[in-house]
Amino acid sequence: MKIDLENIDVEKLEKVALILKTIGHPVRLGIIGLLTQDEELSVNEICERLDLTQSLISHHLSNMKLKGILQSRRDGKQIYYGLKLQEVVTVVKCMAECEI
Repeated sequence: MKIDLENIDVEKLEKVALILKTIGHPVRLGIIGLLTQDEELSVNEICERLDLTQSLISHHLSNMKLKGILQSRRDGKQIYYGLKLQEVVTVVKCMAECEI
């Protein structure tokens, strides 16, 4: 397959590269998968569904939030996360449709 590099939007490529670098880990992809099914989940809900420790999940959530992929809100002691950058869903769908 030949890719026409002359007509590629550089800004778009940079955005996709940032998304791929940020979500390019199995745990992060799992979190993104959950947040495409539910608009918002607490840290505890994400931990339970992925069967992983809170410290590991919190590390990945804070990194994705720092990169602008996720947003969060606090309700008492609970922190809820949701997708901030909706283009992430498009990128993940593209990856899912790829034949590797």
